[in-house]
Amino acid sequence: MLKYSMKYPILFINILSIAIWIISNSGCSRFATSSPQSYPQLQSQHLPAPTMDINIPHLNNCTHEDDRTLQLNEEEPVTVLVHGCDGSAGKFLALANVFAFHGQQTVCFNYNDRDSMMDSSAQLIRALDELISRMNNKNVTVIGHSQGGLVARKAFIQEREDGLSWHTAAQFRIVTISSPFAGVFASAHCGSKTLTNVTLGAIIPICRMISGDKWFEITSASDFIRNPGTLIQKVEDYTKIVTDERDSCRRRNAGGQCVEDDYVFSVAEQYYLKIDADPLADNVEVKAGHTEIVGDEDTPPTKLLSILQERRILATTPPQYLKQFALVLQQLY
Repeated sequence: MLKYSMKYPILFINILSIAIWIISNSGCSRFATSSPQSYPQLQSQHLPAPTMDINIPHLNNCTHEDDRTLQLNEEEPVTVLVHGCDGSAGKFLALANVFAFHGQQTVCFNYNDRDSMMDSSAQLIRALDELISRMNNKNVTVIGHSQGGLVARKAFIQEREDGLSWHTAAQFRIVTISSPFAGVFASAHCGSKTLTNVTLGAIIPICRMISGDKWFEITSASDFIRNPGTLIQKVEDYTKIVTDERDSCRRRNAGGQCVEDDYVFSVAEQYYLKIDADPLADNVEVKAGHTEIVGDEDTPPTKLLSILQERRILATTPPQYLKQFALVLQQLY
């Protein structure tokens, strides 16, 4: 195969071209461009009064603003939102507003989605460890979307050498949404030994150029995927939301025709027996697009909110506030 590829350079170039195309379509969530500055201010009137101002690396108040000071009530639980690939903490400002409307405080974990996911999950571990040390109420919910779900779950496994120095009273709930726990199928070429040999190893820098330091971790051949680990005992429950993204649409033209689909991961990429067999794992499959499920500037995440409220992760909207909440959703999305 090696001699064959060198004898036929055109074939060699074609293989690389195909690999680049596949890798470049390897499943980063393509968030619509938004302007978080245009969102209403956080619905702070419903939040418990803050009792402290703290600064923790990689945590912020879900905005793009330079001020990363968190204003939290140390006697109340907190929800940590973890964005996916091609995202940032500011992408979850609208969802943070939804939680705030229901009187629940949130913070966002911000990380470089091109870094190694083991490194990113280590950053999440350190951020959570410091956050919990400052809170009297040590009940924390972590919600991760897409790649953020991979990062979030990996932070809670027993097998880590750099695991959390958890406080005795700490309790966690995990929610992952549209996460490719079986690996990103379109990136399988990055984990192919045959293709590595055929291309004289040229596929590796290409994979790294497209996907960053996580290039191998997202493949089904990686230890990151093959050995997902066992959740620590401090995790009370784990809601795993699987999105059936077939026939979804992210953007339509004036005539109602779909001009951009909302399909990123198949259900096969999201189910994984080694994770699904965990008694804590509660798989919830929903017909929704990859971005639709968490919402964008045009689509409120009604399906996600329904799931979260059914599982008491998001508080039930009081009947007297239903109309007001509907107006808030219109403003946010």
